[in-house]
Parts: sequence; structure tokens; C-alpha cells
Amino acid sequence: MIESPADPQGNDTEQRIIGHMPLVGHIVRETMSRVPSHVSRDDLVSAGLTALVQAAQAYDESRGVPFERYAATRIRGAVLDGLRAIDWASRSVRRRARDLDDTRSRLAGMLGRNPTAAEVASAAGMSEQELKANEDDIARAQVLSLQASTTTSLDELLPARAPSPEAMVEHKEQLTYLVEAIKELPERLRIVVEDYFFAERPMADIAADLGVTDSRVSQMRAEALRLLRDALNHALEPSMVSDAGKPGGCANRRREAYFAAVAARHAEGLRRPRQAAPNRIDAVG
Repeated sequence: MIESPADPQGNDTEQRIIGHMPLVGHIVRETMSRVPSHVSRDDLVSAGLTALVQAAQAYDESRGVPFERYAATRIRGAVLDGLRAIDWASRSVRRRARDLDDTRSRLAGMLGRNPTAAEVASAAGMSEQELKANEDDIARAQVLSLQASTTTSLDELLPARAPSPEAMVEHKEQLTYLVEAIKELPERLRIVVEDYFFAERPMADIAADLGVTDSRVSQMRAEALRLLRDALNHALEPSMVSDAGKPGGCANRRREAYFAAVAARHAEGLRRPRQAAPNRIDAVG
């Protein structure tokens, strides 16, 4: 109970808090559906309840704004602030991921093949152990939504309004492209993606099945994610496709062939009846 005996509006304040506690739960549920699974629901609920109390105490009915709308704005803001407070680490991880991606792409263009871990580590100015630790951090922090890259901001992932019909159509198209891009991955990369992200198998088990080391599976996973991201961008946002290195090089030709295969599969899919696309697929590393 919130006691404010000196405040003649104390009872109204308390009733507003109690009556709108389900609003906090609704906003937190909406938020949890769009963020990584490691985010603490309790932390978001706590932030939301604090904002609800503050909103009830600061509410001025004479302004003509319904309390529910006023409180919802304060609660969403507090939840977003809570997410930003825990997102600093993932921003630094994403920055490292981009730097390592650039290094691998540059080496692939120079060498005409995928660089080894030792070559990437040397070019990045770190040891192989440091490289593996960085890749593990990236994999744990990376949430590859079918509709966005890892650089998508929390504000973009957490819209305050329901998606428009146009956004829903675009989202469905992105889902379709990603499913097709996974199917067109080279076999071993496809196995890694399906086993690691969808079947949630341990990396050691995947490595044993493929006859490679855990480190190699980690490299294959990173390579597959880059291909998937670039395949989606190639089809939907060509200006966002990352530089593959030397034009006409072996790595660039393989990548262009992959993009063409994804496009051909998509075109073939448009010519036959389609099954309903899944609502959402998240790959969490």
C-alpha cells in the first residue's frame, strides 16, 4: 500500500497504480517478445512499476491527457532506458564483430579463400586465444532476427506502435528470403546453422559430426551468418551489402553465385503455391 496521508489525492494515486499494474505486464510482455532471451523480465517489470508509481504521482488530470496514455509513455520509456543500460556491452561486441568481419573480408579478397584463424588473429593484432574469446562473445551476444542485422538499434526493435500492413508484408518477404538463403548455403554451413541455431545442439557435438574442431565450427557459423546477412541485403537493401574484397576474386565469385542461387530459388518459389511463412524465427548465439 502507498500511504500519503497528507495528500488529499492519495487515494486516487493509489487506485491508479493498482488499476494500471496490468499495463506494466502488457508492455513488458510486448518488449520481451522482441529482445534476447537473456534479458531479465524481472528487471523490466521493476523498471515499469517504478515508472507507473512516478506517473501516478506526477499525473495532472487538468491537462486532459488520459492517465493510461500518459502512464504507458512513461512505462515504455523506463523499459527502454533499462534495456539501454544493459546494452552497452552488446554495442561493443557488435563493433568487434564488424571489425573482425572487415578483416576476414579483406583477407579473403587478398588470399582468394577463407582465411584461417591464425591469419585473422595476426591481421587483427591479437592472439588466436583472444580471437576465439572475441568470437565466443559475439556468438553469445548476437541475435540475428530475420528482419534485421546485428547493428539494429533497440529503438528500431521496440516500436511503440503495432506494425503497419506495409511493414507486415515487408517482414514476411524478409522471412521468406532468409529461409531460402539458409537452404542455399553450402551444405556444411547449412548444417552448422540448422544444428546450432534451430536444433540448439552443442558446438562440440556439431564439430564431432563434421570431423572438425570447435574453433572451425565457430568460424563456419560466423561465415554462414555473414552470407545470410549479405544475401538478404543483396535482395532487399543492395546498398548495405558489405565489401567482399577484390572484385572478380574467387571469394567474390563464390559469393555472387550464392546470391544468384538464392534469387533463383526465390523466383521459383513465386511460381508455385506457398505455405504460410513462420511468424518469427530467431537465431540466438
